Amino acid sequence: MADTDTAEGIAEAAPAPSPERGRRPGVFVAILILITLLLFGVPWWTLLGPSNDWPPAVVAVGTVLILAAAIALPVAMLTGHGRHSDRAARLGDTLLGVVWVLFVWSVLGNVLGLALALGGVDDPDRSRIVAVAVVVVGAALLIWGNYEAMRVPRVRSLDVVLPRLGAGLDGTRVVLIADTHYGPIDRAPWSRKVAAVINDLDADVIAHAGDIADGTPDQREEQAAPLGTLDARLAKVYVTGNHEYFNEAQGWLDRMTDLGWNSLHNRHVVVERGGDRLVVAGVDDVTAKGSGLPGHRTDLPGALEGADPELPVLLLAHQPKFVKHAAEAGIDLVVSGHTHGGQMWPFNFLVRLDQPVVRGLSAHGERTQLYTSGGTGFWGPPFRVFAPSEITVLTLRARR
Repeated sequence: MADTDTAEGIAEAAPAPSPERGRRPGVFVAILILITLLLFGVPWWTLLGPSNDWPPAVVAVGTVLILAAAIALPVAMLTGHGRHSDRAARLGDTLLGVVWVLFVWSVLGNVLGLALALGGVDDPDRSRIVAVAVVVVGAALLIWGNYEAMRVPRVRSLDVVLPRLGAGLDGTRVVLIADTHYGPIDRAPWSRKVAAVINDLDADVIAHAGDIADGTPDQREEQAAPLGTLDARLAKVYVTGNHEYFNEAQGWLDRMTDLGWNSLHNRHVVVERGGDRLVVAGVDDVTAKGSGLPGHRTDLPGALEGADPELPVLLLAHQPKFVKHAAEAGIDLVVSGHTHGGQMWPFNFLVRLDQPVVRGLSAHGERTQLYTSGGTGFWGPPFRVFAPSEITVLTLRARR
């Protein structure tokens, strides 16, 4: 989800650490311990704290379970995502989602507790009401959130007026997907269903705005294979996201080319209909240069090299924050992903610290519009809470 994405984005914008800072792993460990204590400590206090006056056996069992989860989470996350163990990643991701929901609703539960106190409800009844409410609401949100994450995304449709678009291209249908994140949970059947939905959308252009997978092309071959079955009249285009730079970015560009896509590695294609033309360009993710992979960087001038400056431009750029550079270059429409719409409320507010938009259509500068997808899949925790996934149909309209 956008949890790590936000942290990664902040790190990308920060200056490189000095050698002295790089030799202080204790600071990282201390921060990790502090976050873990906070995430698990608040739910423990809310559900099992002294004010609840539960029987000692209940407190003991609950404490052991929470302590075990607190130890298992960092171990599973580091083993799963650091050493590429899918089994450990599934455990860590699930624990992360569960504790996030319990933490958020424990905080909100304590607000409820304050209201009950003002209403004259005393402990232990007050604290027990809060504890039960947190468990019930948390369980309901996790069940619903898992359903939302694993379901085939809903189709979201909207018209986008591009003043420079020629009349021959009026009505061009761009189907946008992003953040499929094929990963530790085998979602090959889901991928096939998504492909079937897209093929029913009568696309002129299909665009994948990056973060295709967590894993190498060989690891996620079966999950990604349905992308090769997609049909578009004019073009199928793809750009890298930041997660490709953890897992063989060039390999994913090559794999998508093998599947029949135009991999827009700082390049463009021109599509034509009704005598009018549209430049469809793409840039590497903003993390590309920092990956150290030869030939990978975000290069908008390179992507537009040779393109007629009078033609309208549709640009694929994984992270919405690239829109600042796109607006300076006079790009007509940028399509992005990366944010997942926040994925698990209220994480959307943290995402907003790193990105200018969390989801939807927005205007930037005199000409540029940006559409930010809420994401087609999910990262990490198999939950989406108040942040639905989407397959987007953007119908391009000429000015009338």
